Parts: sequence; structure tokens; C-alpha cells
Amino acid sequence: QVQLVESGGGLVQVGGSLTLSCAASGLTFSNYAMGWFRQAPGKEREAVAAINWNGGMTYYSDSVKGRCTIFRVNAKNTMYLQMNSLKPEDTAVYYCAARSVTIATMRLSAYDYWGQGTQVNVSS
Repeated sequence: QVQLVESGGGLVQVGGSLTLSCAASGLTFSNYAMGWFRQAPGKEREAVAAINWNGGMTYYSDSVKGRCTIFRVNAKNTMYLQMNSLKPEDTAVYYCAARSVTIATMRLSAYDYWGQGTQVNVSS
């Protein structure tokens, strides 16, 4: 059974930093592309970043490009999202997702497994 567990969310002030983690189990992690997505209250879930199986290719939404870094450590079955210069509009529940192919995409519907999410609140 595939499980994705996010952690690292919390309350941070504007301009602060957070690093989210996504621990995966029940799958051969290096066979999966991964992604981070977020959903703010009253809004649709949107893609934040995606990474291919070995970290060699990464993608970012325009809203976080230059402020966030997605990376993974396959030996630890874990993916991360380092977020800097946080803004109030970054406030959302952040989800990690796994896609059962090695090529990453920012398309939500392409992902097969989802975590339960971790809340990020950025206070002004």
C-alpha cells in the first residue's frame, strides 16, 4: 500500500523559510516522479513543483520560481520542498503526490497517489 506523509508545515512570518518533507512507503521510490501541490481556502488545487525520478529535471510554477527548490533523496524515500521568502499568498495546504512513471509533470491529473497534506500559514 502506497503511503505519502507530508511534514514540516507550520506558521511562519512573511519572508521566512520552511522545508517540507514527503516520506514515501509501499513503492519503489526511484520509479516514481513526484510533485508538490497546494490548495488555498476557496481555491482549486494547483501545482507548485515537480521532479523526475532522479532529480535531474525539475519544474516550478511561476508563483514560486526562484523562491522554492524541490529535491529528493531516493536512498531515504523522501522528497523535499525548500521554500524561501514566503508570502501570505503561499498560505495553503501542501500536498505531495507520486506518479507511477519516471517523467515529471505539473498536471494534477497525472498523479496516482496523494498524501494528506500539511498546512503552511504565512503571517504578515
